[in-house]
Amino acid sequence: MIVYALIARQKNVLAEHTVTSGNFPTITRVLLQKIPPTDSKMSYVYENHVFHYLVQDGITYLCLADSEGKRRVAFTFLEDIRRRFDAAYGGVAHTVQPFELNAEFSPTLERQVNFYNSDPASDDLSRVKSQLDDVKSVMVENVEKVLERGEKIELLVDKTDRLTQQAFKFESASRDLRSTMFWRKVKTYAMFIGLGGLVVFIVSSFVCGGVTYPRCRSSKS
Repeated sequence: MIVYALIARQKNVLAEHTVTSGNFPTITRVLLQKIPPTDSKMSYVYENHVFHYLVQDGITYLCLADSEGKRRVAFTFLEDIRRRFDAAYGGVAHTVQPFELNAEFSPTLERQVNFYNSDPASDDLSRVKSQLDDVKSVMVENVEKVLERGEKIELLVDKTDRLTQQAFKFESASRDLRSTMFWRKVKTYAMFIGLGGLVVFIVSSFVCGGVTYPRCRSSKS
């Protein structure tokens, strides 16, 4: 599960989105100072979480995921975000001020994080991304290797918020399913009622001599 994502120019954050509370925005500021500006891919493991990043043309695309998340999904997400960001701001990304693009691009980060966290198709999508075939070769190191001697960080991720959000997503999905099943049942009943009415109409028309019921009318008169 991806819990945090950002886009930065060296140590200057341009846009970010977080799924839950924690101190990882602070930690990423430390990591951004250690990431070289040259094109590269890397994963840094820290306890039960992994920082994945992709650098291209001096812009860093980074996300934090739990260690149970699949690396190919994380890097597919980063590549997806890179393409969207480059298409929208490629010409100004190197000149804008920190957080200047946050209001515009943060909703895109949120939407794509939700997609890659909840849609099973996201993993199928990652399997067919030929440009990500080299994910297996991406280096994975412990985050402490990039820290200066004596430099210490402690990653705090609020699991309560994440569990609450997951419960909310489950409840929302359950409501959607119940609604879908309800309307499917309504449509089924309506179809049977309509079919029954049509059968009654056909039989009564046959008995009464036609659709205008001439035989039944004459017998009444």
